Amino acid sequence: MPFAEPARGDGPDAARVPAPGSGPRSWAPLLAVCAGYFMVILDVTIINVAVPVIGRELAASLTGIQWITDGYTLVFAGLLLTGGALGDRLGNRRVFCSGVAVFTAASAACALAPNAGFLVAARLVEGLGAALIVPGSLALLQQAYPEPAARSRAFGLWGSMAGIAASAGPLLGGLLVSTAGWRWVFLINLPVGAVCLLLTLRNVARSPRHATRSLDWPAQCAVVATVALLTAALNEAGRRGWSDPAVLAGLGLAAVAAAAFALRERLARSPVLPLGLLRARAMSGGAVVGLLFNFAFYGMVFTASLEFQHQRGFSALATGLALFPAVAMTTFASVLSGRLSGRTGDRPLVVCGMLLAALGLAGWAAAGDDPAYPLLIAPMMAAGFGTSFALTGSTTTVMGAAPPAYAGAASALFNTTRQIGSATGVALGGSLLAAAADYSTGLRTSMAIGALAYLTAAALAWRSVPVRARPAS
Repeated sequence: MPFAEPARGDGPDAARVPAPGSGPRSWAPLLAVCAGYFMVILDVTIINVAVPVIGRELAASLTGIQWITDGYTLVFAGLLLTGGALGDRLGNRRVFCSGVAVFTAASAACALAPNAGFLVAARLVEGLGAALIVPGSLALLQQAYPEPAARSRAFGLWGSMAGIAASAGPLLGGLLVSTAGWRWVFLINLPVGAVCLLLTLRNVARSPRHATRSLDWPAQCAVVATVALLTAALNEAGRRGWSDPAVLAGLGLAAVAAAAFALRERLARSPVLPLGLLRARAMSGGAVVGLLFNFAFYGMVFTASLEFQHQRGFSALATGLALFPAVAMTTFASVLSGRLSGRTGDRPLVVCGMLLAALGLAGWAAAGDDPAYPLLIAPMMAAGFGTSFALTGSTTTVMGAAPPAYAGAASALFNTTRQIGSATGVALGGSLLAAAADYSTGLRTSMAIGALAYLTAAALAWRSVPVRARPAS
Protein backbone atom coordinates (compact mmCIF):
# COMPACT_ATOMS: atom_id res chain seq x y z
CA MET A 1 0.00 0.00 0.00
CA PRO A 2 1.49 3.38 -0.94
CA PHE A 3 2.10 5.96 1.70
CA ALA A 4 -0.84 8.31 2.18
CA GLU A 5 0.22 11.93 2.00
CA PRO A 6 -1.04 14.20 4.78
CA ALA A 7 -4.36 15.82 4.02
CA ARG A 8 -4.40 19.47 3.12
CA GLY A 9 -7.32 20.15 5.38
CA ASP A 10 -8.41 19.25 8.89
CA GLY A 11 -11.75 17.71 8.01
CA PRO A 12 -12.97 14.21 8.84
CA ASP A 13 -11.63 12.88 5.55
CA ALA A 14 -8.02 13.62 6.51
CA ALA A 15 -5.64 11.08 5.02
CA ARG A 16 -4.69 8.03 7.03
CA VAL A 17 -1.20 6.63 7.31
CA PRO A 18 -0.77 2.93 6.50
CA ALA A 19 -0.40 0.39 9.26
CA PRO A 20 2.96 -0.85 10.53
CA GLY A 21 4.39 -3.41 8.20
CA SER A 22 2.85 -2.09 4.95
CA GLY A 23 5.91 -0.08 3.97
CA PRO A 24 9.07 1.46 5.36
CA ARG A 25 7.52 4.92 5.82
CA SER A 26 4.46 3.46 7.52
CA TRP A 27 6.46 3.38 10.74
CA ALA A 28 7.11 7.13 10.67
CA PRO A 29 3.90 8.17 12.53
CA LEU A 30 4.62 5.61 15.24
CA LEU A 31 8.22 6.78 15.62
CA ALA A 32 7.10 10.42 15.79
CA VAL A 33 4.47 9.82 18.45
CA CYS A 34 6.67 7.51 20.51
CA ALA A 35 9.54 10.02 20.46
CA GLY A 36 7.29 12.63 22.05
CA TYR A 37 5.94 10.22 24.65
CA PHE A 38 9.46 8.98 25.41
CA MET A 39 10.60 12.54 26.22
CA VAL A 40 7.75 13.04 28.66
CA ILE A 41 8.30 9.79 30.58
CA LEU A 42 12.09 10.11 30.55
CA ASP A 43 11.78 13.54 32.15
CA VAL A 44 9.89 11.97 35.06
CA THR A 45 12.60 9.40 35.83
CA ILE A 46 15.88 11.02 34.76
CA ILE A 47 15.51 14.00 37.10
CA ASN A 48 15.56 11.91 40.30
CA VAL A 49 19.27 11.18 40.03
CA ALA A 50 20.14 14.78 39.10
CA VAL A 51 18.16 16.65 41.76
CA PRO A 52 20.72 16.37 44.61
CA VAL A 53 23.47 17.78 42.36
CA ILE A 54 21.16 20.52 41.01
CA GLY A 55 20.26 21.52 44.56
CA ARG A 56 23.90 21.90 45.54
CA GLU A 57 24.99 23.83 42.43
CA LEU A 58 22.02 26.22 42.45
CA ALA A 59 21.94 26.56 46.25
CA ALA A 60 18.29 25.48 46.28
CA SER A 61 16.34 25.08 49.50
CA LEU A 62 14.61 21.81 50.34
CA THR A 63 11.32 23.31 49.17
CA GLY A 64 12.95 24.39 45.92
CA ILE A 65 14.31 20.89 45.32
CA GLN A 66 10.87 19.41 45.92
CA TRP A 67 9.29 21.81 43.43
CA ILE A 68 11.85 20.93 40.76
CA THR A 69 10.36 17.43 40.72
CA ASP A 70 6.80 17.92 41.99
CA GLY A 71 6.02 21.07 39.96
CA TYR A 72 6.39 19.20 36.68
CA THR A 73 4.17 16.35 37.90
CA LEU A 74 1.46 18.67 39.22
CA VAL A 75 1.12 20.67 35.99
CA PHE A 76 1.39 17.54 33.83
CA ALA A 77 -1.31 15.62 35.70
CA GLY A 78 -3.54 18.64 36.24
CA LEU A 79 -3.71 19.73 32.59
CA LEU A 80 -3.99 16.34 30.86
CA LEU A 81 -7.75 16.58 30.36
CA THR A 82 -7.39 20.16 29.14
CA GLY A 83 -4.79 18.98 26.64
CA GLY A 84 -7.13 16.24 25.45
CA ALA A 85 -10.03 18.64 25.04
CA LEU A 86 -7.85 21.10 23.11
CA GLY A 87 -6.74 18.29 20.82
CA ASP A 88 -10.32 17.28 20.02
CA ARG A 89 -11.28 20.91 19.36
CA LEU A 90 -8.23 22.21 17.48
CA GLY A 91 -6.86 18.99 15.98
CA ASN A 92 -4.68 16.48 17.80
CA ARG A 93 -1.72 16.88 15.46
CA ARG A 94 -1.67 20.65 15.94
CA VAL A 95 -1.86 20.38 19.74
CA PHE A 96 0.69 17.53 19.84
CA CYS A 97 3.21 19.56 17.81
CA SER A 98 2.57 22.60 19.99
CA GLY A 99 3.25 20.48 23.06
CA VAL A 100 6.51 19.17 21.60
CA ALA A 101 7.63 22.72 20.77
CA VAL A 102 6.74 23.99 24.27
CA PHE A 103 8.41 21.02 25.95
CA THR A 104 11.59 21.35 23.89
CA ALA A 105 11.88 25.10 24.47
CA ALA A 106 11.24 24.63 28.19
CA SER A 107 13.94 21.95 28.33
CA ALA A 108 16.41 24.42 26.85
CA ALA A 109 15.36 26.97 29.48
CA CYS A 110 15.89 24.35 32.22
CA ALA A 111 19.39 23.65 30.94
CA LEU A 112 20.23 27.37 30.99
CA ALA A 113 18.64 28.07 34.39
CA PRO A 114 20.80 30.50 36.43
CA ASN A 115 19.01 29.81 39.72
CA ALA A 116 16.48 27.48 41.35
CA GLY A 117 13.50 29.79 40.87
CA PHE A 118 14.08 30.01 37.12
CA LEU A 119 14.45 26.23 36.92
CA VAL A 120 11.19 25.63 38.79
CA ALA A 121 9.35 28.00 36.45
CA ALA A 122 10.82 26.25 33.39
CA ARG A 123 9.82 22.86 34.82
CA LEU A 124 6.24 24.09 35.18
CA VAL A 125 6.23 25.01 31.48
CA GLU A 126 7.67 21.58 30.68
CA GLY A 127 4.69 20.06 32.49
CA LEU A 128 2.37 22.10 30.27
CA GLY A 129 4.10 20.76 27.18
CA ALA A 130 3.82 17.21 28.48
CA ALA A 131 0.09 17.65 29.11
CA LEU A 132 -0.35 18.64 25.46
CA ILE A 133 1.79 15.77 24.14
CA VAL A 134 0.41 12.71 25.90
CA PRO A 135 -3.33 12.87 25.06
CA GLY A 136 -2.57 13.61 21.43
CA SER A 137 -0.10 10.72 21.20
CA LEU A 138 -2.75 8.02 21.59
CA ALA A 139 -5.29 9.92 19.49
CA LEU A 140 -2.79 10.24 16.63
CA LEU A 141 -1.99 6.52 16.77
CA GLN A 142 -5.70 5.71 16.66
CA GLN A 143 -5.99 7.98 13.61
CA ALA A 144 -2.86 6.71 11.85
CA TYR A 145 -3.57 2.99 12.28
CA PRO A 146 -7.31 2.38 11.86
CA GLU A 147 -6.95 -1.40 11.35
CA PRO A 148 -7.47 -3.04 14.79
CA ALA A 149 -4.53 -5.46 14.75
CA ALA A 150 -2.10 -2.79 13.56
CA ARG A 151 -3.49 -0.37 16.12
CA SER A 152 -2.91 -2.87 18.92
CA ARG A 153 0.70 -3.31 17.83
CA ALA A 154 1.11 0.47 17.73
CA PHE A 155 -0.40 0.82 21.22
CA GLY A 156 1.93 -1.93 22.42
CA LEU A 157 5.00 -0.11 21.14
CA TRP A 158 3.66 3.16 22.61
CA GLY A 159 3.39 1.41 25.98
CA SER A 160 6.90 0.03 25.66
CA MET A 161 8.21 3.61 25.55
CA ALA A 162 7.29 3.98 29.21
CA GLY A 163 9.38 0.93 30.06
CA ILE A 164 12.34 2.07 27.97
CA ALA A 165 12.22 5.57 29.46
CA ALA A 166 11.77 4.26 33.00
CA SER A 167 14.74 1.92 32.65
CA ALA A 168 16.92 4.42 30.81
CA GLY A 169 16.13 7.37 33.10
CA PRO A 170 18.13 6.47 36.23
CA LEU A 171 21.02 4.99 34.25
CA LEU A 172 21.22 7.82 31.74
CA GLY A 173 20.75 10.44 34.44
CA GLY A 174 23.54 8.99 36.56
CA LEU A 175 25.85 8.81 33.54
CA LEU A 176 25.14 12.37 32.38
CA VAL A 177 25.41 13.92 35.84
CA SER A 178 28.71 12.16 36.55
CA THR A 179 30.29 13.06 33.17
CA ALA A 180 28.79 15.98 31.25
CA GLY A 181 26.91 17.67 34.11
CA TRP A 182 23.28 17.97 35.20
CA ARG A 183 22.33 20.47 32.47
CA TRP A 184 22.60 17.67 29.91
CA VAL A 185 19.68 15.94 31.63
CA PHE A 186 17.57 18.61 29.91
CA LEU A 187 19.66 19.25 26.80
CA ILE A 188 19.13 15.65 25.70
CA ASN A 189 15.49 16.55 24.98
CA LEU A 190 16.44 19.06 22.27
CA PRO A 191 17.45 16.63 19.49
CA VAL A 192 14.62 14.26 20.41
CA GLY A 193 12.10 17.09 20.23
CA ALA A 194 13.44 18.32 16.89
CA VAL A 195 13.24 14.85 15.33
CA CYS A 196 9.75 14.33 16.76
CA LEU A 197 8.50 17.60 15.25
CA LEU A 198 10.05 16.86 11.87
CA LEU A 199 8.60 13.35 11.67
CA THR A 200 5.17 14.47 12.83
CA LEU A 201 4.85 17.37 10.39
CA ARG A 202 6.09 15.31 7.46
CA ASN A 203 4.38 11.95 8.08
CA VAL A 204 1.32 12.34 10.31
CA ALA A 205 -1.94 13.38 8.70
CA ARG A 206 -3.72 16.47 9.97
CA SER A 207 -6.40 15.63 12.47
CA PRO A 208 -10.11 16.45 12.33
CA ARG A 209 -11.10 19.58 14.22
CA HIS A 210 -14.32 20.15 16.13
CA ALA A 211 -14.11 23.91 16.40
CA THR A 212 -17.74 24.33 17.38
CA ARG A 213 -17.23 22.42 20.62
CA SER A 214 -16.82 24.65 23.64
CA LEU A 215 -13.87 23.99 25.93
CA ASP A 216 -16.11 24.55 28.97
CA TRP A 217 -13.55 26.43 31.03
CA PRO A 218 -15.37 26.03 34.38
CA ALA A 219 -15.16 22.25 33.99
CA GLN A 220 -11.52 22.46 32.90
CA CYS A 221 -10.66 24.55 35.96
CA ALA A 222 -12.46 22.04 38.18
CA VAL A 223 -10.40 19.20 36.66
CA VAL A 224 -7.15 21.10 37.14
CA ALA A 225 -8.07 21.85 40.76
CA THR A 226 -9.08 18.23 41.42
CA VAL A 227 -5.94 16.63 40.04
CA ALA A 228 -3.55 19.29 41.37
CA LEU A 229 -5.02 19.16 44.90
CA LEU A 230 -5.14 15.37 44.91
CA THR A 231 -1.59 14.98 43.59
CA ALA A 232 -0.24 17.58 46.00
CA ALA A 233 -2.01 15.94 48.96
CA LEU A 234 -0.72 12.50 48.01
CA ASN A 235 2.82 13.79 47.60
CA GLU A 236 2.64 15.48 50.99
CA ALA A 237 1.17 12.36 52.58
CA GLY A 238 4.43 10.56 51.92
CA ARG A 239 6.29 13.22 53.94
CA ARG A 240 3.75 14.39 56.52
CA GLY A 241 1.59 11.32 57.07
CA TRP A 242 -2.04 10.71 56.15
CA SER A 243 -3.45 12.35 59.29
CA ASP A 244 -1.73 15.69 58.75
CA PRO A 245 -4.26 18.58 58.54
CA ALA A 246 -2.77 19.87 55.27
CA VAL A 247 -3.10 16.43 53.67
CA LEU A 248 -6.69 16.00 54.87
CA ALA A 249 -7.58 19.51 53.70
CA GLY A 250 -6.09 18.81 50.28
CA LEU A 251 -8.04 15.56 49.92
CA GLY A 252 -11.26 17.25 51.03
CA LEU A 253 -10.85 20.14 48.60
CA ALA A 254 -10.04 17.67 45.81
CA ALA A 255 -13.32 15.86 46.52
CA VAL A 256 -15.22 19.17 46.41
CA ALA A 257 -13.59 20.09 43.09
CA ALA A 258 -14.42 16.64 41.67
CA ALA A 259 -18.06 17.05 42.69
CA ALA A 260 -18.13 20.48 41.06
CA PHE A 261 -16.73 18.97 37.86
CA ALA A 262 -19.37 16.21 37.82
CA LEU A 263 -22.15 18.75 38.36
CA ARG A 264 -20.83 21.03 35.65
CA GLU A 265 -20.49 18.14 33.19
CA ARG A 266 -24.08 17.13 33.86
CA LEU A 267 -25.30 20.64 33.02
CA ALA A 268 -22.90 21.56 30.20
CA ARG A 269 -24.08 21.61 26.59
CA SER A 270 -20.68 20.45 25.38
CA PRO A 271 -19.01 18.50 28.21
CA VAL A 272 -15.30 17.71 28.33
CA LEU A 273 -16.16 14.01 28.42
CA PRO A 274 -19.86 13.12 28.33
CA LEU A 275 -21.01 11.35 31.47
CA GLY A 276 -22.67 8.75 29.27
CA LEU A 277 -19.21 7.64 28.14
CA LEU A 278 -18.01 7.45 31.72
CA ARG A 279 -20.95 5.20 32.55
CA ALA A 280 -19.78 2.76 29.89
CA ARG A 281 -18.17 -0.21 31.59
CA ALA A 282 -15.27 -0.37 29.13
CA MET A 283 -14.38 3.31 29.55
CA SER A 284 -14.61 3.63 33.33
CA GLY A 285 -13.41 0.09 34.04
CA GLY A 286 -10.39 0.40 31.75
CA ALA A 287 -9.44 3.71 33.35
CA VAL A 288 -9.64 2.25 36.87
CA VAL A 289 -7.58 -0.76 35.79
CA GLY A 290 -4.91 1.69 34.61
CA LEU A 291 -5.05 3.48 37.97
CA LEU A 292 -4.64 0.21 39.89
CA PHE A 293 -1.71 -1.19 37.96
CA ASN A 294 0.16 2.12 38.05
CA PHE A 295 -0.54 2.28 41.79
CA ALA A 296 0.99 -1.14 42.34
CA PHE A 297 3.91 -0.90 39.93
CA TYR A 298 5.19 2.57 40.82
CA GLY A 299 4.62 1.90 44.50
CA MET A 300 6.85 -1.16 44.08
CA VAL A 301 9.53 0.79 42.20
CA PHE A 302 9.54 3.57 44.81
CA THR A 303 9.75 1.34 47.87
CA ALA A 304 12.28 -0.97 46.20
CA SER A 305 14.44 2.05 45.34
CA LEU A 306 14.44 3.13 48.98
CA GLU A 307 15.21 -0.41 50.07
CA PHE A 308 18.23 -0.65 47.78
CA GLN A 309 19.63 2.79 48.63
CA HIS A 310 18.84 3.16 52.33
CA GLN A 311 18.98 -0.42 53.57
CA ARG A 312 21.49 -2.01 51.23
CA GLY A 313 23.70 1.02 50.59
CA PHE A 314 23.43 1.03 46.79
CA SER A 315 24.42 4.16 44.87
CA ALA A 316 21.89 5.85 42.57
CA LEU A 317 23.43 4.18 39.53
CA ALA A 318 23.55 0.78 41.25
CA THR A 319 19.90 1.21 42.24
CA GLY A 320 18.98 1.84 38.63
CA LEU A 321 20.78 -1.36 37.67
CA ALA A 322 19.07 -3.28 40.48
CA LEU A 323 15.65 -2.14 39.25
CA PHE A 324 16.49 -2.93 35.64
CA PRO A 325 14.89 -6.43 35.65
CA ALA A 326 11.51 -4.87 36.46
CA VAL A 327 11.52 -2.01 33.98
CA ALA A 328 13.30 -3.90 31.19
CA MET A 329 10.50 -6.47 31.05
CA THR A 330 7.99 -3.75 30.24
CA THR A 331 9.41 -3.25 26.76
CA PHE A 332 9.22 -6.91 25.79
CA ALA A 333 5.76 -7.39 27.33
CA SER A 334 4.20 -4.39 25.56
CA VAL A 335 5.37 -5.54 22.15
CA LEU A 336 4.29 -9.14 22.80
CA SER A 337 0.82 -8.17 24.02
CA GLY A 338 0.34 -5.92 21.01
CA ARG A 339 1.01 -8.88 18.73
CA LEU A 340 -1.09 -11.38 20.70
CA SER A 341 -4.18 -9.21 21.10
CA GLY A 342 -5.18 -9.81 17.49
CA ARG A 343 -5.49 -13.52 18.24
CA THR A 344 -6.79 -13.60 21.79
CA GLY A 345 -8.61 -10.32 22.30
CA ASP A 346 -7.75 -7.91 25.09
CA ARG A 347 -9.42 -9.46 28.14
CA PRO A 348 -7.19 -12.56 28.49
CA LEU A 349 -4.04 -10.44 28.23
CA VAL A 350 -5.13 -7.88 30.83
CA VAL A 351 -6.36 -10.51 33.29
CA CYS A 352 -3.29 -12.74 32.89
CA GLY A 353 -0.96 -9.77 33.20
CA MET A 354 -2.56 -8.61 36.42
CA LEU A 355 -2.50 -12.11 37.93
CA LEU A 356 1.18 -12.55 37.06
CA ALA A 357 2.06 -9.17 38.56
CA ALA A 358 0.07 -9.99 41.71
CA LEU A 359 2.01 -13.24 42.03
CA GLY A 360 5.27 -11.32 41.75
CA LEU A 361 4.53 -8.82 44.53
CA ALA A 362 3.02 -11.52 46.71
CA GLY A 363 6.26 -13.47 46.27
CA TRP A 364 8.27 -10.45 47.43
CA ALA A 365 6.00 -9.98 50.45
CA ALA A 366 6.46 -13.64 51.37
CA ALA A 367 10.25 -13.65 50.86
CA GLY A 368 10.90 -12.77 54.50
CA ASP A 369 13.11 -10.16 56.13
CA ASP A 370 16.12 -8.95 54.15
CA PRO A 371 15.99 -11.51 51.31
CA ALA A 372 19.03 -11.88 49.07
CA TYR A 373 18.84 -9.77 45.92
CA PRO A 374 18.70 -12.76 43.52
CA LEU A 375 15.44 -13.80 45.20
CA LEU A 376 13.90 -10.44 44.25
CA ILE A 377 14.69 -10.60 40.55
CA ALA A 378 11.79 -12.92 39.63
CA PRO A 379 9.17 -10.89 41.59
CA MET A 380 10.35 -7.65 39.96
CA MET A 381 10.31 -9.23 36.50
CA ALA A 382 6.80 -10.60 37.07
CA ALA A 383 5.49 -7.20 38.18
CA GLY A 384 7.11 -5.39 35.26
CA PHE A 385 6.03 -7.94 32.68
CA GLY A 386 2.47 -8.27 33.98
CA THR A 387 1.88 -4.51 34.21
CA SER A 388 3.08 -3.81 30.70
CA PHE A 389 1.37 -6.93 29.32
CA ALA A 390 -1.93 -5.48 30.50
CA LEU A 391 -1.24 -1.93 29.31
CA THR A 392 -1.96 -2.53 25.63
CA GLY A 393 -5.34 -4.18 26.26
CA SER A 394 -6.50 -1.56 28.75
CA THR A 395 -5.39 1.25 26.41
CA THR A 396 -7.26 -0.30 23.49
CA THR A 397 -10.33 -0.78 25.69
CA VAL A 398 -10.50 2.86 26.77
CA MET A 399 -9.72 4.29 23.34
CA GLY A 400 -12.16 1.92 21.63
CA ALA A 401 -14.98 2.94 23.96
CA ALA A 402 -14.83 6.59 22.86
CA PRO A 403 -16.06 7.95 19.51
CA PRO A 404 -13.31 9.52 17.35
CA ALA A 405 -14.49 13.01 18.26
CA TYR A 406 -13.52 12.33 21.89
CA ALA A 407 -10.27 10.41 21.26
CA GLY A 408 -8.14 13.11 22.88
CA ALA A 409 -10.37 13.33 25.94
CA ALA A 410 -10.40 9.52 26.33
CA SER A 411 -6.61 9.40 26.11
CA ALA A 412 -6.38 12.20 28.68
CA LEU A 413 -8.76 10.40 31.05
CA PHE A 414 -6.75 7.18 30.87
CA ASN A 415 -3.43 8.92 31.44
CA THR A 416 -4.83 11.10 34.23
CA THR A 417 -6.05 8.07 36.18
CA ARG A 418 -2.67 6.41 35.67
CA GLN A 419 -0.89 9.50 37.01
CA ILE A 420 -3.16 9.50 40.05
CA GLY A 421 -2.40 5.80 40.55
CA SER A 422 1.34 6.47 40.42
CA ALA A 423 1.11 9.33 42.92
CA THR A 424 -1.06 7.28 45.27
CA GLY A 425 1.27 4.28 45.12
CA VAL A 426 4.34 6.38 45.89
CA ALA A 427 2.60 8.28 48.71
CA LEU A 428 1.18 5.17 50.35
CA GLY A 429 4.50 3.33 50.03
CA GLY A 430 6.32 6.19 51.72
CA SER A 431 3.75 6.40 54.51
CA LEU A 432 3.91 2.67 55.18
CA LEU A 433 7.70 2.74 55.40
CA ALA A 434 7.59 5.72 57.77
CA ALA A 435 4.87 4.31 60.02
CA ALA A 436 6.01 0.69 60.29
CA ALA A 437 7.84 -0.60 63.36
CA ASP A 438 10.74 -1.63 61.14
CA TYR A 439 11.66 -1.03 57.51
CA SER A 440 11.18 -4.62 56.41
CA THR A 441 7.64 -4.78 57.75
CA GLY A 442 6.68 -1.58 55.94
CA LEU A 443 8.20 -2.83 52.70
CA ARG A 444 6.44 -6.20 52.83
CA THR A 445 3.13 -4.54 53.71
CA SER A 446 3.50 -2.24 50.71
CA MET A 447 4.17 -5.22 48.43
CA ALA A 448 1.14 -7.08 49.81
CA ILE A 449 -1.12 -4.08 49.17
CA GLY A 450 0.28 -3.82 45.66
CA ALA A 451 -0.53 -7.49 45.05
CA LEU A 452 -4.08 -6.88 46.25
CA ALA A 453 -4.39 -3.93 43.84
CA TYR A 454 -3.29 -6.17 40.97
CA LEU A 455 -5.86 -8.82 41.95
CA THR A 456 -8.59 -6.16 42.09
CA ALA A 457 -7.55 -4.97 38.63
CA ALA A 458 -7.75 -8.56 37.31
CA ALA A 459 -11.30 -8.95 38.65
CA LEU A 460 -12.34 -5.58 37.24
CA ALA A 461 -10.77 -6.36 33.86
CA TRP A 462 -12.74 -9.62 33.70
CA ARG A 463 -15.95 -7.57 33.92
CA SER A 464 -15.05 -4.43 31.98
CA VAL A 465 -12.58 -5.37 29.22
CA PRO A 466 -14.61 -6.73 26.32
CA VAL A 467 -13.85 -10.02 24.62
CA ARG A 468 -12.88 -8.78 21.23
CA ALA A 469 -10.81 -11.40 19.47
CA ARG A 470 -9.49 -9.83 16.27
CA PRO A 471 -8.29 -11.70 13.25
CA ALA A 472 -4.54 -11.82 13.09
CA SER A 473 -3.04 -9.84 10.24
